[in-house]
Amino acid sequence: MSANVERMSRVDTAWLRMDTEANLMMIVGVWLIEPQLSLADLRERVGTALLQYGRFRQKVVEDTLGAQWVDDDHFDLAAHVLPEKLELSKGQSPLEALKHYVGELATQPLNPSRPLWQFHLFEDFETGRSALVARIHHCIADGIALISVMLSITDGGKSPPARRKRDGDDDENDWIADYLIKPASDLAVKAIGVYGASLGKGVEMMADPAAPLNGSLEMARIGAQVVSDVAAMALMPDDSATSLKGKATPGKRVAWGEPLPLPEVKAIGQALGGSINDVLLASVAGAIGSYLRDKGEDPTGKEIRAMVPVNLRPLDKAWQLGNRFGLVPLVLPIGIANPVDRLAAVRARMQELKGGYQPLLAFALLSVAGVLIKPVQHALLGLFAKKATAVMTNVPGPAVPLKICGRTLKQVMFWVPASGDIGMGVSILSYGGGVQFGLITDARMCPDPDEIVQRFRPEFEQLLYLAMMLPWER
Repeated sequence: MSANVERMSRVDTAWLRMDTEANLMMIVGVWLIEPQLSLADLRERVGTALLQYGRFRQKVVEDTLGAQWVDDDHFDLAAHVLPEKLELSKGQSPLEALKHYVGELATQPLNPSRPLWQFHLFEDFETGRSALVARIHHCIADGIALISVMLSITDGGKSPPARRKRDGDDDENDWIADYLIKPASDLAVKAIGVYGASLGKGVEMMADPAAPLNGSLEMARIGAQVVSDVAAMALMPDDSATSLKGKATPGKRVAWGEPLPLPEVKAIGQALGGSINDVLLASVAGAIGSYLRDKGEDPTGKEIRAMVPVNLRPLDKAWQLGNRFGLVPLVLPIGIANPVDRLAAVRARMQELKGGYQPLLAFALLSVAGVLIKPVQHALLGLFAKKATAVMTNVPGPAVPLKICGRTLKQVMFWVPASGDIGMGVSILSYGGGVQFGLITDARMCPDPDEIVQRFRPEFEQLLYLAMMLPWER
């Protein structure tokens, strides 16, 4: 095989083929930059930094065996870094117009004849401020890797190390060996204890695009394990019925709010006996429950499940791109109105999650199995939708604000795609001393995600107020 052609891994091929009319497999991000950033400066930075990652010069060519990464001989940077201009409706603010436009971009497929990414620059988004919207197909990389990639275009960002490949070595297999044979978390430890190294070998074969599978005994064993894990997942009860579930549609809405101070989130967790994640997830659950209550639905006693990506790679290898994550189901107690009781329930759910192992392997294997039999893949995506209402990401970002071309990156937000008929994506991102909360929703299931976002801070402030009322000794 020539140097400019590379077989796509089976996991990444699964994400490539997972696009549907209702849910495109794109990761969408927004940067707000002060002062304004020019198109020329952005293109120069992308050309010198982002394109150090060869994947961003490659297009995808599908064939009977899957797909290949092929160098785009007609690569044109101007087709990937585009100037945009907002058109404001009467009474609409620039921020409202930007959110509407991002929702539209989330429904527009990337050009399959070019590398699957685009940056959209609103140079004069507001006086003294620019907005950058990034769209990158999930087959290129997962969220953790793409954060590493995006940071590479900031001032002082690191380029990927020169690729060194030993004979017979395959980077596609490294993450499997590291995290199924050398466990790095409680989930992986339990997974190894139950399934053993043979599963690690099997998943390694499935991730390796060159490994022969058809007709092999190992293939049969892997298939049997997939069936077993899917059966275990099927035994999980379906999610509570709410207006946030249903048949997904192509329309999308996005929303985000102002960041919460991270020191306050930490202080609440310490005062009320929970972690930062417990506090944030309790606030998310409270905001969703309050939204449904105000819409005339009674969420009392209801819980919804969010699928949470779990990173399965060393962070220092994020530059390798590709998809290296599993999924675990997290239950959000939206029906508990009392904020302290809700926080306790979230903390209990998190503890239960730490003791499990099947969900991680089940969902990791499903992403691999999706490339083997496409009709089964769509059936499994339907199963996801029954078991979950949302996809949720919770990512720690840089603690201090970054700069790009001498301008300050003031605010950051991104959303991962939902699969099947899941109609909500929840994003929590810490950056520059603050914690950002955002949503992307199906336009029919939740046409007004801003109303949920606006409830996030009041739910958080309830916990803050209660923490302040505790005896000072605590």
